[in-house]
Amino acid sequence: MNRSSKALIEKVQRYCTKNGSDQSVEGLLQFLRTQSDCFDRMCFDDGHITGSAWVLSADRQRVLLNHHAKLDKWLQFGGHSDGDPDTLQVALREAREESGLQLQVLSEEVFDIDIHCIPARGDSPSHRHYDVRFVCEVVGSEAFKRSEESLELRWVPLNEVKNFTTEQSMLRLVEKTKAFQL
Repeated sequence: MNRSSKALIEKVQRYCTKNGSDQSVEGLLQFLRTQSDCFDRMCFDDGHITGSAWVLSADRQRVLLNHHAKLDKWLQFGGHSDGDPDTLQVALREAREESGLQLQVLSEEVFDIDIHCIPARGDSPSHRHYDVRFVCEVVGSEAFKRSEESLELRWVPLNEVKNFTTEQSMLRLVEKTKAFQL
């Protein structure tokens, strides 16, 4: 385990205390403890760490979904750590770059964890994303700017997310949002 992994391991352990442990959580902890270059996007042995932001409207009744250009799926915002072990800052950076919105974090604690496979593309082999997710909300205007990484962005009422995706991890984010207490 490298020093950079230690802070994220502590966050994941706090997440476990509050949410329990499952296959994704245990897989992430094992990965963090054994993969010294886990924050490097070129780590393809088992994958790499990514950070994601679940972006809520100010009234917390809608989420901004991203129709991801490469994956052709409606998803939350997120991306590669590119060596940065602060997954919260990675998540915020990616969401801001991909939406143009001003955002504030609702909790610095991990909101969700998901491990998913990314298909091979170009020179990149099939690999896993060990995705650490955080919840935030828009500050000020909800007018977004689509980046070239997205085919479309759309504010979607929480109870309508199921019309855009059947991904269990996305539907889990909706359920967690409904139960979320500040």
